[in-house]
Amino acid sequence: MILMVIELLSVFIALLACFYASYSDIKRGIIPNRLTFPVIGLGLLLNGARALMESDPWIFIYTAIFTAGIFALGYILWRMVAWAGGDVKLFTAVTSLLPFQPSLVSYSFLGTAFPVTASYPFPLTVIINSILALLPFLLVYVFFIIYTSRRHLMDEFMEPLRQYRTSMVLALVITSAVTLTFLITDFLPFQIIVLSLILVYLLTMVISRLPPRIKAVIVSVIIVYSLYKNFELTVSGVVILWVSITVIQLIRKLLTSITREALQDTMGVDELKEGMILASTLYRKGDEYYFDDSSLLDRFRTAARTGDVSALTYRGEPVVSAMAAGLREEEIETLRDLVSRGKIKDEFRIRRGMPFAPAIFIGLLVSLLIGDLAMILFRLFDIIF
Repeated sequence: MILMVIELLSVFIALLACFYASYSDIKRGIIPNRLTFPVIGLGLLLNGARALMESDPWIFIYTAIFTAGIFALGYILWRMVAWAGGDVKLFTAVTSLLPFQPSLVSYSFLGTAFPVTASYPFPLTVIINSILALLPFLLVYVFFIIYTSRRHLMDEFMEPLRQYRTSMVLALVITSAVTLTFLITDFLPFQIIVLSLILVYLLTMVISRLPPRIKAVIVSVIIVYSLYKNFELTVSGVVILWVSITVIQLIRKLLTSITREALQDTMGVDELKEGMILASTLYRKGDEYYFDDSSLLDRFRTAARTGDVSALTYRGEPVVSAMAAGLREEEIETLRDLVSRGKIKDEFRIRRGMPFAPAIFIGLLVSLLIGDLAMILFRLFDIIF
């Protein structure tokens, strides 16, 4: 009974801490140390008490190992500018409270036992689910910013809806490619879904590159044949494809140019404050200073186009980095000095801190109620393929 109370208390504290951290992260852009540090200590204390009551010291040993391991992983990701310090400490706090999958929830749905557990430790399940939960939260968050303060970006966001004719043509082309693929694979002695998908892709590319009139004739003939063979399936397939293409284009808009514009502000050096995050790192090559936010793929493309492979290995000496920890006071002074000397423009792109704590809260809820989303996806792939 007491052990169940300890487990229930650990879950309650973890949820409460993540909820408050989400509120603080959205409202003030920080996850306070006065929240995470006491929770880490409380988690170690509760699991220490559990180890004593069960006469199993390994419970506390594993708790300490997992807590230290998650902190080390978080520290590496913090150094890689993937996480902020508050996110690292919040994950560490959740790990100290819940090093193992809680047994409070158990049910079955469609013959599958939930929550679905993984072979790796429960804290990794929380991390994976939090990362997967970040995408829908990011979409909602960016759309909220666009609607409330960046209304001029709404036109760019709505562009895929205005291009509904182009999306419909693509849906018809894909439907034609699928129909041709079924006709071709009927003559093959074997059926391999991967081969069929490759064939659909290749046929879609070929049909799309045909001259407009020829493409219109071919697509029309194939669609009429498909309607004749199975009217309902063809119509529903075209509609689903059309809607899916439009939704994907909307999401792509949100995650690329619109997100970059919505989550960045332009400021002068006198407006910079400690903790603000630069959108790109400032480098120095010789006497030249420049900002560079190009990805490795961008640098590969540049090297392939220009024949200069030096950019792949050396971009210069980092002067001020775009780490998630934000600007330090001495880095702001460095930027102020460079501006006064005319080395760089008095114009800095600042990233709005993306609140990750709500995704951690959602990831924890999913982990407790549903289980490991990665394992669920793997099982679905096994069923499909």
